[in-house]
Amino acid sequence: MNVQNRIRKVQKRDRSLVPFDQGRIVNAILRAARSVGGFAQDLLPGINDKLFMFGDDEHIAEFLSDVVVITLNRDPRHWIANFPPTIEEIQDTVLHVLRSFGLVTVADAYECWRWGKYWVRAGAITMEQFVGNGYPTKLHEETLEWNRAHGCDTVEGLNEIVRSGKVKELVESATERYERSLDEAAKKVLQRLEKGDEIRMIWISGPSSSGKTTTTVKLTQRLEKEGLQFLMLNLDDYFWPVVEHPTDWLNDRNFETPEALDIQRINQHLRALLEGQTIDKPIYSFKEGKHVGTKPVRLRKDQILLLDCLHGFYPPLTAGIPKENMFRVYIEAANMLYEGDGTTGRLTQFTDVRLLRRMLRDATHRNHPPLHTLLHWHYVRAGELFSIIPLMGLADHQIQGGMPFDLAVLKPFFLPDGIWPRPEELAPYGSFLDAQIRYRRVTQLLSQIAGLTLWEVQDHNLIPGDHLVREFIGGSTLKIPHNE
Repeated sequence: MNVQNRIRKVQKRDRSLVPFDQGRIVNAILRAARSVGGFAQDLLPGINDKLFMFGDDEHIAEFLSDVVVITLNRDPRHWIANFPPTIEEIQDTVLHVLRSFGLVTVADAYECWRWGKYWVRAGAITMEQFVGNGYPTKLHEETLEWNRAHGCDTVEGLNEIVRSGKVKELVESATERYERSLDEAAKKVLQRLEKGDEIRMIWISGPSSSGKTTTTVKLTQRLEKEGLQFLMLNLDDYFWPVVEHPTDWLNDRNFETPEALDIQRINQHLRALLEGQTIDKPIYSFKEGKHVGTKPVRLRKDQILLLDCLHGFYPPLTAGIPKENMFRVYIEAANMLYEGDGTTGRLTQFTDVRLLRRMLRDATHRNHPPLHTLLHWHYVRAGELFSIIPLMGLADHQIQGGMPFDLAVLKPFFLPDGIWPRPEELAPYGSFLDAQIRYRRVTQLLSQIAGLTLWEVQDHNLIPGDHLVREFIGGSTLKIPHNE
């Protein structure tokens, strides 16, 4: 359709001006949609079904581009030839439009691709390390192949395993795969040391609730058996005081962005530690929301610095530190599971499993209401699509932290009488589309899952006490720092 457009130029990143071309917006949106299997992946009756009246993906992309143009034109500054919208403003607007229509999967693909190309231009990653829309990667493809071989690549397949009492065998096989990946990570560290690399720090990074802490503990145990000694540095102590985190309309704060941490101070302290200096590490009180003191810390020459950090691959954190001094492990809970019997060809969202893991952990260990975790999740996704997932190519080793039995184990904590928010709790936030979409999707998914009983979940003969999922469901025999 024809829409009014008074914008004639676009400002490129080098500040040069070029003619405004709406076709480029159409193509960018269409590429993002096609990379995830089309707009139909985000079809939500009652939310965005009218959008699909425009026809095929090409026509939907054209309509969405019209909305982008209309939105850009609302700022009269953009009508002035010397003050046109920038590339970044246009990309921000595309994301706003996609998410406003509930096209979450397409928006995530667009955002991950956008920031991946940003990190390529910045020289932080190479094109060989560029992961596109973040999905599917080699790790995802290997996981799907493994799941197919074990009959748990669909919801119906998983349910059959649960109903037939074969969960124990699945737990054992998946656990063996995870532990073997840890063995491979430890072997890579030792091989690099034998080659002469002076590894002084090990980073374990990945999206929220992917299992970083358990992985850190288990990897450390393996390497300590080989004679390596470690010093763990808790980067949570470097959060800015809470008064410096503005609240949004929900009175929520964004602690998921790397800028929530004092990046420059972390970098200074890391370099000082590697030089053998003693630092005054801050001590942060989450109860008070501020720093309450400092503690002297020094890294001995025979120690390796161990860092479990959400944004561990964020380039400014390690600026000036040689790559040969670091070993990076990336963990992602990305179990690949098709909905139903698999005939639709649509995968369930493995990010929803991480949402459930975090919701349970927050409710159990942080006195954080499950509804708040749901309403906060858009911050989580924005942070990981900017500085976590696009940088996974920097990893020296990748670990699959998603388990094929996750949903069956998590369900009894949520439904029918668990902590999953009731519809009336979410009702006051009817205009908060992101939370509404995730709520509807997860509610439907959980209703289709054959869950274990709480008694079965608590049985250490079924799920070992040192298993990764116990970081979230409780009963871990490992010392989990953030649960204390």
